[in-house]
Amino acid sequence: MPRRLLPTLVALALGLAGLGVGLGYLHRIFAAEREDARTSLRSRREALEQYARAALGQALREGMEDTRDTRAAAKEDPLVATPGLYLREQGEQVLPRMAQFDTAGDAPAKERYARLRAGTEVADEDEGPWKERLERLALVEQSLKAKDRKATQLSLMALLQHRTRFVLASTRDLPSLLVVLEDVAARGDVVPDLMRGLVRDGLVDGQGGGRLEGLQRLLLLKRSRFTPEDFDFLRERVAALSTRVGVPVADFEARVRELATSPLPMPANVQEPMLTRSGWYLEPLSGGDVRGLALDLPGLLAELTREMRERGLLEADGRVTLSVDAAVVPLTSLPMAVESSMWARSEDALERRYRLKTWMLALCAALALIIAALAFVAQQRKYRFLELKSDFVATVSHELRTPLASIRLLAETLEWRVAEGADAKDYPARIIREADGLGFLVENLLSFNRIDKGRWVPKLAPVRLDELVSNLRRDLESGAPVPVELTADVDARELNADAQLLRLLLANLARNACAYNTRSPVRLHVQTLPGGRVHFTDNGTGIPASEWERVFGEFYRLSGRGGREVPGSGLGLALCRKIARLHGGTLRVAASSPEGTTFELTLPEYRPETRSTA
Repeated sequence: MPRRLLPTLVALALGLAGLGVGLGYLHRIFAAEREDARTSLRSRREALEQYARAALGQALREGMEDTRDTRAAAKEDPLVATPGLYLREQGEQVLPRMAQFDTAGDAPAKERYARLRAGTEVADEDEGPWKERLERLALVEQSLKAKDRKATQLSLMALLQHRTRFVLASTRDLPSLLVVLEDVAARGDVVPDLMRGLVRDGLVDGQGGGRLEGLQRLLLLKRSRFTPEDFDFLRERVAALSTRVGVPVADFEARVRELATSPLPMPANVQEPMLTRSGWYLEPLSGGDVRGLALDLPGLLAELTREMRERGLLEADGRVTLSVDAAVVPLTSLPMAVESSMWARSEDALERRYRLKTWMLALCAALALIIAALAFVAQQRKYRFLELKSDFVATVSHELRTPLASIRLLAETLEWRVAEGADAKDYPARIIREADGLGFLVENLLSFNRIDKGRWVPKLAPVRLDELVSNLRRDLESGAPVPVELTADVDARELNADAQLLRLLLANLARNACAYNTRSPVRLHVQTLPGGRVHFTDNGTGIPASEWERVFGEFYRLSGRGGREVPGSGLGLALCRKIARLHGGTLRVAASSPEGTTFELTLPEYRPETRSTA
């Protein structure tokens, strides 16, 4: 049989190999599709991140341009507010404004103010401009005391003209101007616009002498010329004067408070637009100068997120994030990220589809293996069936030919002896025995076929077991090929069964015991047990434990002791089990040894309410 199965094995192996190659190629296609989908998803995400990066960069540049005028004005006017603006020129921080004071330990401006107020300030011989300034201050004081408005205005204008011609030290100029304006505000009736200009807005010299800054701007512009004590003193006096003459002072006080004590920690070298971790946007200018803008990054990102949602680029739960971990990040490589549940859902969908396709391939491979195994088993069973069929035909032919030959030989011998007048009284009995054996074989074959095809419906009726044993004893006495001793330990119980089938079952067990036996006589014992069980015991050669179940297979025959061939069709025990199952019972090997075998038959017992199914 292995040689017969070799072509089948080769064909199945080739088919499975081809299928494996095809499934592997298909799996690679599925994997490539998944990677392509992932690449497309990453490309879309990167495109959105690039869009967000470009949009944020555009917003930053526009914001920087929007503050150009404010930054230029702040360089000239110290009262201009510069919230969130940065400017560095020639390596020095211009904005935010620095609190750069004189480091001298005394307070010369405060002391000079006190001397001017007390009238004890005098000029040395070599201090001509300062001496002239003091003289003009004295003229203003005289005009004020005389309450001469016109003279006061003339003397004040003379003082201002002197300021335009001579630039004095700030520690002299500002205290002297402060003293005069305080006196004017306290005693004189000067034009309000003039006072506002002198205290805050400044004046333009009509003779081309330039601009005279007001006290507020002048103090802020010249802050580096004063010590901290002088600056605080002058700030208080200027603020008080501003309030007196009705000049705004809140922005002046705010600019003073905004003065930074130390430069912002900005990168020294700015070659391209960049973001700092502290939240500043910086742009390089010509000559190494840098301008910057403080950012509300959460607000910008929220606005960018809203815009992308309105454009349909993001779902409702999507958002744009920016993570600046380094000290500075170039604008062209901002670490933008577009977060959305859509990415996770898309990834999950890709994985689910890939896993489904993979499982389908695995299922196809498993089904192919199962089909191949089933095909191989079917082919094997086919060849096994053909062998069994061939063996069965040969066996039945042999079994039929032997009794037929015996019958013919006995008949010829009987004829010869009768013709010769010889004694031939046992020949008819022997012919009958051989004919009975032939009939039993045919009956086995027909009964097996009918039961196997489902064409035998048992005629259930109460059957006494002791009567079955009596019938079996008579059958053995007349038809057993060897001496048989049958003993029974049965009661008068009745079984709900088909009497003809049970008689055939017991006859097969008995003939099987005779065939696989080397003892003389053959001893058989039938015993009833509770629960509808019947034990059938013989003194045959026994059945190996590994064969206890296989002996009930169709066409299966054990070898006799010493390897001798035992006659039979291989259907006896198979027929017995089918009969037992047809009655709803069982038949098994209960025990076996070289001293004999015990079969246990279990059948339903008859009860009065049990009805026949005939």
